[in-house]
Amino acid sequence: MHTILSRQHPMQRLTGLWFASAMLGLSAAASAGTVAPSDAQARYEQERARCLSGESGQAQSTCLKEAGAALDAARRGQLNDGNANYRQNAKERCNALSGDEMRDCLARAKGQSTSVSGSVKGGGILRESVTTETRPAIVITPAASAP
Repeated sequence: MHTILSRQHPMQRLTGLWFASAMLGLSAAASAGTVAPSDAQARYEQERARCLSGESGQAQSTCLKEAGAALDAARRGQLNDGNANYRQNAKERCNALSGDEMRDCLARAKGQSTSVSGSVKGGGILRESVTTETRPAIVITPAASAP
């Protein structure tokens, strides 16, 4: 009985180990950061329906292309919470103010007691909040007349 021992060059062995570890790393990263396929697919179907109905405000071909790109990005785990950037930006804008103005600015940014009108398609969204202030009445007493 003969046993044949194969000898691999050390570089071949290292290359194989590197490839195996890279594949494990990629699969772990992919599973950790991806959106569930059913959620991503459902979102894509909603976006596609908006594209086909003309509700998106974009050319249909552009809309469908972007919906497909978003689905691919979701599957790769590359989509993030866009609202996080929006909230951070709003906070930074409000930091330029002080006191009550800063408090009111942050409340508007969070949508508290705020009415919203307009649309992006129409040129902009207006967020408005009304603060009613009451001040003590100023009493003016007439000066006494001279005899």
